[in-house]
Amino acid sequence: MANSTNDQKKTTRLYHPYQDLNVPIQKLYDLPTSPELLFSEEASKTHRSWGENIQYYAGCGYLSGAVIGGAKGTVEGLSAAEKGESLKLRLNRVLNSGGQTGRRFGNSVGVLGLIFAGLESGMIHFRGRDDLVNSAIAGLGTGALYRAASGPRSAVIAGAIGGISAAVAVAGKQAFKRYVPI
Repeated sequence: MANSTNDQKKTTRLYHPYQDLNVPIQKLYDLPTSPELLFSEEASKTHRSWGENIQYYAGCGYLSGAVIGGAKGTVEGLSAAEKGESLKLRLNRVLNSGGQTGRRFGNSVGVLGLIFAGLESGMIHFRGRDDLVNSAIAGLGTGALYRAASGPRSAVIAGAIGGISAAVAVAGKQAFKRYVPI
């Protein structure tokens, strides 16, 4: 009987919704520690699907680009204010500059995320494994494709920057997971 209780404790964790409140209610709930999945096939997945990959990278890219571009445009709008302008004109200049630059940056970085996700998913499919090499090659291809219209020299430089950036990001993420306790 003791073994079945210990086995149950290993597969569940106790949830106490009132632990931070000083109330006499002491209801505890047993919650599973394993992920809850609708289909058993999902338990064997080690990475996101290509559709989830594209949504994640394009969405994160657009959002981060829009925020960074909006901040840059706001600073530009504030510095472009002229003497004698009313507060209404200054505010309009800042909002227009921030919105325009934010959209432009968001679209550019979102397209980079879209290309990267497609190339990385293709590499995972063709190589049959998910590792650092896929991300590095996807970064290289993303930079090269994005700057291909500017000429071969620009494409090679952008490809090298993209490949190195992707490899450093993945290696940093793996090192963070390994050495930083959470």
